[in-house]
Amino acid sequence: MSDGNFQELENFKNAARRLRKSHAKGDPEAIARVVKHVSVEKKLRHADFLHVIAREGGHESWPKLKFAIESGAMSRAQRAERLKVALYFGQHWVTEKLLQGDPDLKNDNLGLQIALYDLEAVRAAIETDASAATRVVGIRSPILHLAYSKDIHRRPEKSTDMIAVADLLISHGADVDEGYSPEPEGDYKLSALYGALCHADNFALGRWLLEQGANPNDDESLYHSTELGHTKALELLLRHGAKPDGTNALPRALDFDNAEMVRLLLEAGADPNLTVPDHPSGQPMNTIPSLHQAARRGCSVKIVELLLKFGADPVARWDGHTPYAMAMIYGNRPVAAFLDQKGYAEPLDRNELVLAACADNGPAPGPLDVTHLSDEDKGLLTRLAFIPGNLGHMQRLVSAGLDPDVTDSMGLPPLHVAGWNGLREEMAYFLSLGPDLTRKNDYGGDALDTVIHGSEFAPKRPEADHLACARLLLEAGSVLYPNFIAGCGNEDMVQFLEDWRDASR
Repeated sequence: MSDGNFQELENFKNAARRLRKSHAKGDPEAIARVVKHVSVEKKLRHADFLHVIAREGGHESWPKLKFAIESGAMSRAQRAERLKVALYFGQHWVTEKLLQGDPDLKNDNLGLQIALYDLEAVRAAIETDASAATRVVGIRSPILHLAYSKDIHRRPEKSTDMIAVADLLISHGADVDEGYSPEPEGDYKLSALYGALCHADNFALGRWLLEQGANPNDDESLYHSTELGHTKALELLLRHGAKPDGTNALPRALDFDNAEMVRLLLEAGADPNLTVPDHPSGQPMNTIPSLHQAARRGCSVKIVELLLKFGADPVARWDGHTPYAMAMIYGNRPVAAFLDQKGYAEPLDRNELVLAACADNGPAPGPLDVTHLSDEDKGLLTRLAFIPGNLGHMQRLVSAGLDPDVTDSMGLPPLHVAGWNGLREEMAYFLSLGPDLTRKNDYGGDALDTVIHGSEFAPKRPEADHLACARLLLEAGSVLYPNFIAGCGNEDMVQFLEDWRDASR
Protein backbone atom coordinates (compact mmCIF):
# COMPACT_ATOMS: atom_id res chain seq x y z
CA MET A 1 0.00 0.00 0.00
CA SER A 2 1.33 3.42 -0.91
CA ASP A 3 1.90 6.11 1.72
CA GLY A 4 -1.10 8.02 0.38
CA ASN A 5 -3.42 5.04 0.67
CA PHE A 6 -2.08 4.17 4.09
CA GLN A 7 -2.68 7.71 5.29
CA GLU A 8 -6.20 7.72 3.87
CA LEU A 9 -6.99 4.55 5.81
CA GLU A 10 -5.44 5.98 8.97
CA ASN A 11 -7.55 9.11 8.59
CA PHE A 12 -10.71 7.01 8.59
CA LYS A 13 -9.50 5.05 11.62
CA ASN A 14 -8.71 8.26 13.48
CA ALA A 15 -12.19 9.55 12.65
CA ALA A 16 -13.64 6.41 14.21
CA ARG A 17 -11.52 6.93 17.35
CA ARG A 18 -12.69 10.54 17.66
CA LEU A 19 -16.29 9.48 17.20
CA ARG A 20 -15.91 6.83 19.89
CA LYS A 21 -14.50 9.33 22.38
CA SER A 22 -17.21 11.87 21.65
CA HIS A 23 -19.90 9.22 21.98
CA ALA A 24 -18.48 8.09 25.33
CA LYS A 25 -18.70 11.70 26.56
CA GLY A 26 -22.38 11.84 25.61
CA ASP A 27 -21.98 14.29 22.73
CA PRO A 28 -25.48 14.57 21.10
CA GLU A 29 -24.12 14.84 17.56
CA ALA A 30 -21.92 11.74 18.00
CA ILE A 31 -24.83 9.80 19.48
CA ALA A 32 -27.07 10.77 16.57
CA ARG A 33 -24.44 9.70 14.04
CA VAL A 34 -24.07 6.30 15.70
CA VAL A 35 -27.80 5.68 16.14
CA LYS A 36 -28.33 6.28 12.43
CA HIS A 37 -26.23 3.24 11.49
CA VAL A 38 -25.88 0.97 14.56
CA SER A 39 -28.42 -0.62 16.89
CA VAL A 40 -28.41 1.13 20.26
CA GLU A 41 -29.54 -2.08 21.98
CA LYS A 42 -26.12 -3.70 21.82
CA LYS A 43 -22.86 -2.94 23.57
CA LEU A 44 -20.82 -0.83 21.18
CA ARG A 45 -17.37 -1.95 20.09
CA HIS A 46 -14.69 -0.11 18.17
CA ALA A 47 -15.85 -2.00 15.08
CA ASP A 48 -19.23 -0.27 15.34
CA PHE A 49 -17.63 3.17 15.11
CA LEU A 50 -15.60 2.03 12.11
CA HIS A 51 -18.89 0.89 10.58
CA VAL A 52 -20.41 4.35 11.08
CA ILE A 53 -17.43 6.01 9.40
CA ALA A 54 -17.68 3.59 6.49
CA ARG A 55 -21.42 4.21 6.06
CA GLU A 56 -20.91 7.96 6.16
CA GLY A 57 -18.27 7.52 3.49
CA GLY A 58 -20.73 5.77 1.18
CA HIS A 59 -19.65 2.16 1.86
CA GLU A 60 -21.77 -0.68 3.16
CA SER A 61 -19.25 -1.75 5.81
CA TRP A 62 -15.77 -1.07 7.13
CA PRO A 63 -14.23 -4.10 5.39
CA LYS A 64 -15.62 -2.81 2.09
CA LEU A 65 -14.27 0.69 2.65
CA LYS A 66 -10.89 -0.75 3.61
CA PHE A 67 -10.87 -3.06 0.61
CA ALA A 68 -11.71 -0.18 -1.72
CA ILE A 69 -8.66 1.72 -0.48
CA GLU A 70 -6.37 -1.32 -0.53
CA SER A 71 -7.47 -2.45 -3.97
CA GLY A 72 -6.86 1.05 -5.27
CA ALA A 73 -3.22 0.62 -4.26
CA MET A 74 -2.87 -2.74 -6.01
CA SER A 75 -1.33 -3.15 -9.41
CA ARG A 76 -3.62 -4.38 -12.16
CA ALA A 77 -2.02 -7.82 -11.97
CA GLN A 78 -2.67 -7.95 -8.21
CA ARG A 79 -6.30 -6.95 -8.66
CA ALA A 80 -6.77 -9.59 -11.36
CA GLU A 81 -5.28 -12.24 -9.07
CA ARG A 82 -7.58 -11.15 -6.23
CA LEU A 83 -10.56 -11.34 -8.58
CA LYS A 84 -9.59 -14.89 -9.54
CA VAL A 85 -9.49 -15.89 -5.87
CA ALA A 86 -12.84 -14.22 -5.17
CA LEU A 87 -14.49 -16.08 -8.06
CA TYR A 88 -13.04 -19.39 -6.88
CA PHE A 89 -14.16 -18.97 -3.26
CA GLY A 90 -17.43 -17.19 -3.98
CA GLN A 91 -16.42 -13.97 -2.20
CA HIS A 92 -19.07 -12.04 -4.07
CA TRP A 93 -18.65 -8.68 -2.36
CA VAL A 94 -14.96 -8.71 -3.30
CA THR A 95 -15.89 -9.50 -6.90
CA GLU A 96 -18.39 -6.65 -6.91
CA LYS A 97 -15.93 -4.13 -5.48
CA LEU A 98 -13.15 -5.04 -7.89
CA LEU A 99 -15.40 -4.84 -10.93
CA GLN A 100 -17.04 -1.63 -9.76
CA GLY A 101 -13.62 -0.04 -9.45
CA ASP A 102 -12.38 -1.40 -12.78
CA PRO A 103 -15.07 -2.94 -15.04
CA ASP A 104 -12.39 -3.77 -17.60
CA LEU A 105 -10.50 -5.94 -15.11
CA LYS A 106 -12.32 -9.03 -16.34
CA ASN A 107 -10.44 -8.67 -19.63
CA ASP A 108 -7.07 -9.19 -17.96
CA ASN A 109 -7.09 -12.84 -19.05
CA LEU A 110 -9.38 -15.43 -20.59
CA GLY A 111 -9.70 -17.33 -17.31
CA LEU A 112 -11.47 -14.38 -15.69
CA GLN A 113 -13.75 -13.87 -18.68
CA ILE A 114 -14.74 -17.52 -18.55
CA ALA A 115 -15.27 -17.52 -14.76
CA LEU A 116 -17.51 -14.45 -15.20
CA TYR A 117 -19.46 -16.11 -18.06
CA ASP A 118 -18.58 -13.33 -20.52
CA LEU A 119 -19.82 -15.20 -23.59
CA GLU A 120 -19.00 -12.55 -26.18
CA ALA A 121 -15.45 -12.07 -24.92
CA VAL A 122 -14.83 -15.83 -24.84
CA ARG A 123 -16.26 -16.27 -28.31
CA ALA A 124 -14.08 -13.47 -29.67
CA ALA A 125 -10.95 -14.95 -28.09
CA ILE A 126 -11.59 -18.40 -29.53
CA GLU A 127 -12.50 -17.06 -32.97
CA THR A 128 -9.14 -15.26 -32.96
CA ASP A 129 -7.22 -18.29 -31.71
CA ALA A 130 -9.01 -21.65 -31.42
CA SER A 131 -6.24 -23.06 -29.22
CA ALA A 132 -7.29 -20.60 -26.49
CA ALA A 133 -10.11 -23.03 -25.63
CA THR A 134 -7.58 -25.49 -24.22
CA ARG A 135 -4.58 -23.35 -23.27
CA VAL A 136 -3.87 -23.30 -19.54
CA VAL A 137 -4.31 -19.93 -17.80
CA GLY A 138 -2.36 -19.94 -14.55
CA ILE A 139 -2.70 -23.49 -13.22
CA ARG A 140 -6.08 -24.38 -14.74
CA SER A 141 -7.37 -24.89 -18.25
CA PRO A 142 -10.36 -22.83 -19.52
CA ILE A 143 -12.98 -25.51 -18.75
CA LEU A 144 -11.68 -25.66 -15.17
CA HIS A 145 -11.91 -21.89 -14.74
CA LEU A 146 -15.56 -22.29 -15.67
CA ALA A 147 -16.22 -25.31 -13.47
CA TYR A 148 -14.58 -23.90 -10.33
CA SER A 149 -16.19 -20.46 -10.52
CA LYS A 150 -18.87 -19.79 -7.91
CA ASP A 151 -20.10 -16.64 -9.63
CA ILE A 152 -23.34 -18.34 -10.69
CA HIS A 153 -24.58 -17.77 -7.13
CA ARG A 154 -23.98 -14.04 -7.51
CA ARG A 155 -25.59 -13.86 -10.93
CA PRO A 156 -27.92 -16.84 -11.54
CA GLU A 157 -29.34 -15.04 -14.56
CA LYS A 158 -26.06 -15.83 -16.36
CA SER A 159 -26.85 -19.56 -16.45
CA THR A 160 -27.63 -19.57 -20.19
CA ASP A 161 -24.38 -17.77 -21.02
CA MET A 162 -22.47 -20.11 -18.70
CA ILE A 163 -23.69 -23.18 -20.57
CA ALA A 164 -23.00 -21.48 -23.90
CA VAL A 165 -19.40 -20.84 -22.78
CA ALA A 166 -19.09 -24.50 -21.78
CA ASP A 167 -20.41 -25.61 -25.16
CA LEU A 168 -18.03 -23.24 -26.95
CA LEU A 169 -15.03 -24.64 -25.07
CA ILE A 170 -15.97 -28.28 -25.66
CA SER A 171 -16.65 -27.70 -29.34
CA HIS A 172 -13.10 -26.35 -29.67
CA GLY A 173 -11.32 -29.24 -28.01
CA ALA A 174 -11.80 -28.87 -24.26
CA ASP A 175 -12.19 -32.16 -22.38
CA VAL A 176 -15.16 -32.67 -20.07
CA ASP A 177 -12.93 -34.93 -17.96
CA GLU A 178 -10.19 -32.32 -17.63
CA GLY A 179 -8.64 -32.04 -14.19
CA TYR A 180 -5.84 -30.33 -12.34
CA SER A 181 -3.63 -31.24 -9.43
CA PRO A 182 -3.91 -29.02 -6.34
CA GLU A 183 -0.30 -29.96 -5.55
CA PRO A 184 2.39 -28.53 -7.87
CA GLU A 185 4.07 -31.91 -8.43
CA GLY A 186 1.06 -34.11 -7.75
CA ASP A 187 -0.34 -36.72 -10.12
CA TYR A 188 -3.79 -36.84 -8.56
CA LYS A 189 -6.29 -34.55 -10.29
CA LEU A 190 -9.55 -32.87 -9.34
CA SER A 191 -12.02 -33.03 -12.20
CA ALA A 192 -14.16 -30.39 -13.85
CA LEU A 193 -17.22 -32.35 -12.71
CA TYR A 194 -16.11 -32.20 -9.08
CA GLY A 195 -15.45 -28.48 -9.45
CA ALA A 196 -18.87 -27.71 -10.87
CA LEU A 197 -21.06 -30.07 -8.89
CA CYS A 198 -19.35 -30.16 -5.49
CA HIS A 199 -16.91 -27.26 -5.14
CA ALA A 200 -19.18 -24.64 -6.73
CA ASP A 201 -22.51 -26.40 -6.02
CA ASN A 202 -23.36 -25.52 -9.63
CA PHE A 203 -26.00 -28.12 -10.45
CA ALA A 204 -26.76 -26.83 -13.95
CA LEU A 205 -23.14 -27.02 -15.10
CA GLY A 206 -22.59 -30.36 -13.38
CA ARG A 207 -25.61 -31.80 -15.17
CA TRP A 208 -24.40 -30.40 -18.49
CA LEU A 209 -20.96 -31.99 -18.04
CA LEU A 210 -22.51 -35.37 -17.29
CA GLU A 211 -24.79 -35.06 -20.30
CA GLN A 212 -21.68 -34.45 -22.41
CA GLY A 213 -20.11 -37.66 -21.12
CA ALA A 214 -18.12 -36.61 -18.04
CA ASN A 215 -17.05 -39.58 -15.94
CA PRO A 216 -19.16 -39.72 -12.74
CA ASN A 217 -16.62 -42.07 -11.15
CA ASP A 218 -13.82 -39.54 -10.70
CA ASP A 219 -12.90 -40.54 -7.11
CA GLU A 220 -14.27 -37.27 -5.70
CA SER A 221 -17.70 -36.20 -6.90
CA LEU A 222 -19.82 -38.96 -5.36
CA TYR A 223 -18.17 -38.56 -1.96
CA HIS A 224 -18.48 -34.78 -1.88
CA SER A 225 -22.03 -34.77 -3.25
CA THR A 226 -23.13 -36.04 0.17
CA GLU A 227 -21.84 -32.83 1.80
CA LEU A 228 -24.04 -30.34 -0.02
CA GLY A 229 -27.09 -30.49 2.24
CA HIS A 230 -29.36 -31.83 -0.50
CA THR A 231 -29.67 -35.00 -2.58
CA LYS A 232 -29.91 -33.43 -6.05
CA ALA A 233 -26.24 -33.85 -6.93
CA LEU A 234 -26.08 -37.37 -5.51
CA GLU A 235 -29.17 -38.46 -7.43
CA LEU A 236 -27.78 -36.89 -10.60
CA LEU A 237 -24.50 -38.78 -10.30
CA LEU A 238 -26.24 -42.07 -9.63
CA ARG A 239 -28.52 -41.59 -12.64
CA HIS A 240 -25.42 -41.13 -14.78
CA GLY A 241 -23.77 -44.31 -13.58
CA ALA A 242 -21.80 -43.40 -10.48
CA LYS A 243 -20.89 -46.55 -8.57
CA PRO A 244 -20.77 -46.18 -4.78
CA ASP A 245 -19.40 -49.66 -4.11
CA GLY A 246 -15.69 -49.41 -3.29
CA THR A 247 -15.90 -45.71 -2.40
CA ASN A 248 -16.26 -43.90 0.92
CA ALA A 249 -19.49 -42.16 -0.11
CA LEU A 250 -21.68 -44.22 2.23
CA PRO A 251 -19.58 -43.57 5.36
CA ARG A 252 -19.52 -39.88 4.45
CA ALA A 253 -23.31 -39.76 4.03
CA LEU A 254 -23.61 -41.25 7.50
CA ASP A 255 -21.75 -38.22 8.88
CA PHE A 256 -24.91 -36.21 8.21
CA ASP A 257 -27.54 -38.64 9.54
CA ASN A 258 -29.36 -38.37 6.19
CA ALA A 259 -31.54 -41.43 5.69
CA GLU A 260 -32.47 -40.50 2.11
CA MET A 261 -28.82 -40.27 1.05
CA VAL A 262 -28.05 -43.57 2.75
CA ARG A 263 -30.98 -45.25 1.04
CA LEU A 264 -29.96 -43.96 -2.39
CA LEU A 265 -26.41 -45.23 -1.97
CA LEU A 266 -27.48 -48.64 -0.66
CA GLU A 267 -29.97 -49.11 -3.48
CA ALA A 268 -27.21 -48.19 -5.94
CA GLY A 269 -25.00 -50.97 -4.62
CA ALA A 270 -22.97 -49.55 -1.75
CA ASP A 271 -21.68 -52.39 0.44
CA PRO A 272 -22.44 -51.58 4.10
CA ASN A 273 -19.66 -53.92 5.26
CA LEU A 274 -16.94 -52.64 2.96
CA THR A 275 -13.81 -50.89 4.16
CA VAL A 276 -12.27 -48.92 1.32
CA PRO A 277 -8.60 -48.52 0.32
CA ASP A 278 -6.48 -45.40 0.50
CA HIS A 279 -7.65 -42.38 -1.46
CA PRO A 280 -5.86 -41.75 -4.78
CA SER A 281 -4.70 -38.37 -3.46
CA GLY A 282 -2.74 -40.12 -0.73
CA GLN A 283 -5.04 -38.85 2.02
CA PRO A 284 -6.40 -41.56 4.33
CA MET A 285 -9.97 -42.56 3.59
CA ASN A 286 -12.70 -43.53 6.00
CA THR A 287 -12.20 -47.29 6.34
CA ILE A 288 -14.93 -47.95 8.88
CA PRO A 289 -17.90 -50.31 8.23
CA SER A 290 -21.22 -48.53 8.00
CA LEU A 291 -22.81 -49.75 11.25
CA HIS A 292 -19.81 -48.62 13.27
CA GLN A 293 -19.87 -45.30 11.44
CA ALA A 294 -23.59 -44.84 12.09
CA ALA A 295 -23.07 -45.60 15.77
CA ARG A 296 -20.26 -43.09 16.27
CA ARG A 297 -21.80 -40.32 14.16
CA GLY A 298 -25.02 -40.25 16.17
CA CYS A 299 -27.19 -41.63 13.37
CA SER A 300 -30.79 -42.60 14.01
CA VAL A 301 -32.26 -46.04 14.53
CA LYS A 302 -33.99 -45.57 11.17
CA ILE A 303 -30.62 -45.49 9.43
CA VAL A 304 -29.36 -48.53 11.37
CA GLU A 305 -32.48 -50.42 10.28
CA LEU A 306 -31.73 -49.47 6.68
CA LEU A 307 -28.15 -50.72 6.95
CA LEU A 308 -29.26 -54.00 8.50
CA LYS A 309 -31.87 -54.44 5.75
CA PHE A 310 -29.09 -54.19 3.16
CA GLY A 311 -26.88 -56.73 4.93
CA ALA A 312 -24.75 -54.83 7.43
CA ASP A 313 -23.04 -57.22 9.86
CA PRO A 314 -24.35 -56.34 13.37
CA VAL A 315 -21.60 -58.17 15.29
CA ALA A 316 -18.52 -57.47 13.13
CA ARG A 317 -15.54 -56.06 15.00
CA TRP A 318 -13.70 -53.00 13.78
CA ASP A 319 -10.78 -51.57 15.70
CA GLY A 320 -11.68 -54.04 18.43
CA HIS A 321 -15.27 -52.83 18.84
CA THR A 322 -18.67 -54.16 17.83
CA PRO A 323 -21.30 -51.70 16.54
CA TYR A 324 -23.01 -51.96 19.93
CA ALA A 325 -19.80 -51.08 21.77
CA MET A 326 -19.19 -48.19 19.39
CA ALA A 327 -22.69 -46.83 20.09
CA MET A 328 -22.04 -47.06 23.84
CA ILE A 329 -18.62 -45.38 23.57
CA TYR A 330 -20.02 -42.44 21.59
CA GLY A 331 -23.15 -42.12 23.69
CA ASN A 332 -25.57 -43.10 20.91
CA ARG A 333 -27.99 -44.68 23.35
CA PRO A 334 -30.98 -45.13 21.00
CA VAL A 335 -28.86 -47.20 18.60
CA ALA A 336 -27.23 -49.12 21.46
CA ALA A 337 -30.67 -49.96 22.90
CA PHE A 338 -31.95 -51.03 19.48
CA LEU A 339 -28.97 -53.35 18.87
CA ASP A 340 -29.36 -54.76 22.37
CA GLN A 341 -33.06 -55.39 21.75
CA LYS A 342 -32.19 -57.24 18.55
CA GLY A 343 -29.72 -59.47 20.40
CA TYR A 344 -26.54 -57.90 19.03
CA ALA A 345 -25.07 -56.61 22.31
CA GLU A 346 -21.90 -58.25 23.64
CA PRO A 347 -20.21 -57.60 27.01
CA LEU A 348 -17.94 -54.56 27.04
CA ASP A 349 -14.27 -54.85 28.01
CA ARG A 350 -12.73 -52.66 30.73
CA ASN A 351 -11.75 -49.73 28.50
CA GLU A 352 -15.10 -49.85 26.70
CA LEU A 353 -16.87 -49.65 30.07
CA VAL A 354 -14.85 -46.57 31.05
CA LEU A 355 -15.46 -44.88 27.69
CA ALA A 356 -19.17 -45.68 27.85
CA ALA A 357 -19.41 -44.28 31.39
CA CYS A 358 -17.80 -41.02 30.20
CA ALA A 359 -20.46 -40.78 27.49
CA ASP A 360 -23.19 -41.43 30.06
CA ASN A 361 -22.09 -38.86 32.61
CA GLY A 362 -21.82 -41.69 35.07
CA PRO A 363 -19.04 -42.65 37.47
CA ALA A 364 -16.22 -44.29 35.54
CA PRO A 365 -15.03 -47.68 36.87
CA GLY A 366 -11.46 -46.43 37.16
CA PRO A 367 -9.12 -44.69 34.71
CA LEU A 368 -8.47 -45.80 31.15
CA ASP A 369 -5.74 -48.30 30.41
CA VAL A 370 -4.18 -45.94 27.87
CA THR A 371 -1.53 -48.43 26.75
CA HIS A 372 -4.25 -50.70 25.38
CA LEU A 373 -6.29 -48.03 23.61
CA SER A 374 -6.46 -48.18 19.82
CA ASP A 375 -5.66 -45.16 17.65
CA GLU A 376 -9.42 -44.81 17.10
CA ASP A 377 -10.03 -44.52 20.83
CA LYS A 378 -7.08 -42.19 21.41
CA GLY A 379 -8.54 -39.80 18.84
CA LEU A 380 -12.03 -39.84 20.32
CA LEU A 381 -11.78 -36.21 21.51
CA THR A 382 -11.16 -34.88 18.01
CA ARG A 383 -14.17 -36.71 16.59
CA LEU A 384 -16.44 -35.53 19.40
CA ALA A 385 -15.25 -31.94 18.91
CA PHE A 386 -16.86 -31.90 15.47
CA ILE A 387 -20.31 -32.18 17.06
CA PRO A 388 -21.84 -29.46 19.29
CA GLY A 389 -22.98 -30.47 22.75
CA ASN A 390 -20.16 -32.85 23.70
CA LEU A 391 -18.23 -30.63 26.12
CA GLY A 392 -19.07 -32.59 29.27
CA HIS A 393 -18.34 -35.86 27.52
CA MET A 394 -14.91 -34.61 26.43
CA GLN A 395 -14.09 -33.24 29.87
CA ARG A 396 -14.81 -36.65 31.43
CA LEU A 397 -12.64 -38.37 28.83
CA VAL A 398 -9.70 -36.09 29.63
CA SER A 399 -10.21 -36.78 33.34
CA ALA A 400 -10.19 -40.52 32.53
CA GLY A 401 -6.82 -40.20 30.81
CA LEU A 402 -7.30 -39.26 27.14
CA ASP A 403 -4.61 -36.92 25.77
CA PRO A 404 -6.19 -33.68 24.39
CA ASP A 405 -3.22 -33.12 22.07
CA VAL A 406 -3.77 -36.27 19.99
CA THR A 407 -4.65 -35.42 16.38
CA ASP A 408 -6.70 -37.08 13.70
CA SER A 409 -5.39 -38.28 10.32
CA MET A 410 -5.17 -34.67 9.06
CA GLY A 411 -3.22 -33.40 12.04
CA LEU A 412 -6.21 -31.69 13.66
CA PRO A 413 -6.20 -31.62 17.47
CA PRO A 414 -9.51 -31.07 19.32
CA LEU A 415 -8.66 -27.37 19.77
CA HIS A 416 -8.54 -26.82 16.00
CA VAL A 417 -11.72 -28.80 15.39
CA ALA A 418 -13.65 -26.84 18.03
CA GLY A 419 -12.36 -23.62 16.48
CA TRP A 420 -13.25 -24.66 12.93
CA ASN A 421 -16.82 -25.24 14.08
CA GLY A 422 -16.94 -22.05 16.14
CA LEU A 423 -17.68 -23.82 19.44
CA ARG A 424 -16.79 -21.19 22.04
CA GLU A 425 -17.13 -23.20 25.28
CA GLU A 426 -15.22 -26.14 23.84
CA MET A 427 -12.51 -23.76 22.65
CA ALA A 428 -12.24 -22.21 26.11
CA TYR A 429 -11.92 -25.66 27.70
CA PHE A 430 -9.14 -26.88 25.42
CA LEU A 431 -7.31 -23.57 25.84
CA SER A 432 -7.41 -24.10 29.60
CA LEU A 433 -5.30 -27.24 29.07
CA GLY A 434 -2.36 -25.21 27.74
CA PRO A 435 -2.10 -26.30 24.09
CA ASP A 436 0.56 -25.17 21.62
CA LEU A 437 -1.08 -22.29 19.75
CA THR A 438 1.58 -22.30 17.03
CA ARG A 439 0.97 -25.93 16.09
CA LYS A 440 -0.04 -26.37 12.46
CA ASN A 441 -2.36 -29.04 11.11
CA ASP A 442 -1.87 -30.83 7.80
CA TYR A 443 -3.88 -28.12 6.03
CA GLY A 444 -1.17 -25.63 7.00
CA GLY A 445 -3.14 -23.59 9.53
CA ASP A 446 -2.61 -22.91 13.21
CA ALA A 447 -5.52 -22.63 15.64
CA LEU A 448 -6.39 -19.00 14.79
CA ASP A 449 -6.10 -19.51 11.05
CA THR A 450 -8.39 -22.54 11.37
CA VAL A 451 -11.02 -20.48 13.19
CA ILE A 452 -10.85 -17.72 10.58
CA HIS A 453 -11.18 -20.23 7.75
CA GLY A 454 -14.05 -21.94 9.56
CA SER A 455 -15.92 -18.63 9.86
CA GLU A 456 -16.22 -18.69 6.07
CA PHE A 457 -16.44 -22.36 5.16
CA ALA A 458 -17.54 -24.47 8.15
CA PRO A 459 -21.11 -25.79 8.36
CA LYS A 460 -23.48 -23.02 9.41
CA ARG A 461 -24.71 -24.01 12.87
CA PRO A 462 -26.71 -21.91 15.33
CA GLU A 463 -24.12 -22.72 18.03
CA ALA A 464 -21.22 -21.36 16.00
CA ASP A 465 -19.50 -18.22 17.27
CA HIS A 466 -16.25 -17.89 15.36
CA LEU A 467 -15.68 -14.34 16.54
CA ALA A 468 -15.73 -15.48 20.17
CA CYS A 469 -13.33 -18.31 19.35
CA ALA A 470 -10.95 -15.92 17.60
CA ARG A 471 -11.11 -13.56 20.59
CA LEU A 472 -10.28 -16.41 23.01
CA LEU A 473 -7.25 -17.40 20.93
CA LEU A 474 -5.99 -13.84 20.61
CA GLU A 475 -6.41 -13.28 24.34
CA ALA A 476 -4.45 -16.51 24.91
CA GLY A 477 -1.57 -15.23 22.76
CA SER A 478 -2.22 -16.40 19.20
CA VAL A 479 -0.39 -14.30 16.63
CA LEU A 480 -2.53 -12.39 14.15
CA TYR A 481 -0.61 -12.40 10.88
CA PRO A 482 -1.55 -9.86 8.15
CA ASN A 483 -2.37 -12.60 5.64
CA PHE A 484 -5.05 -13.96 7.99
CA ILE A 485 -7.01 -10.74 7.44
CA ALA A 486 -6.16 -10.34 3.77
CA GLY A 487 -7.31 -13.86 2.89
CA CYS A 488 -10.59 -13.79 4.82
CA GLY A 489 -13.86 -13.33 2.96
CA ASN A 490 -16.09 -13.15 6.04
CA GLU A 491 -16.85 -9.45 6.55
CA ASP A 492 -17.66 -9.75 10.25
CA MET A 493 -14.46 -11.65 10.94
CA VAL A 494 -12.39 -9.14 8.96
CA GLN A 495 -13.93 -6.29 10.91
CA PHE A 496 -13.29 -8.02 14.23
CA LEU A 497 -9.66 -8.78 13.36
CA GLU A 498 -9.06 -5.23 12.19
CA ASP A 499 -10.57 -3.95 15.41
CA TRP A 500 -8.34 -6.21 17.48
CA ARG A 501 -5.21 -5.28 15.58
CA ASP A 502 -5.86 -1.56 15.85
CA ALA A 503 -6.73 -1.76 19.54
CA SER A 504 -3.52 -3.70 20.20
CA ARG A 505 -1.25 -1.06 18.70
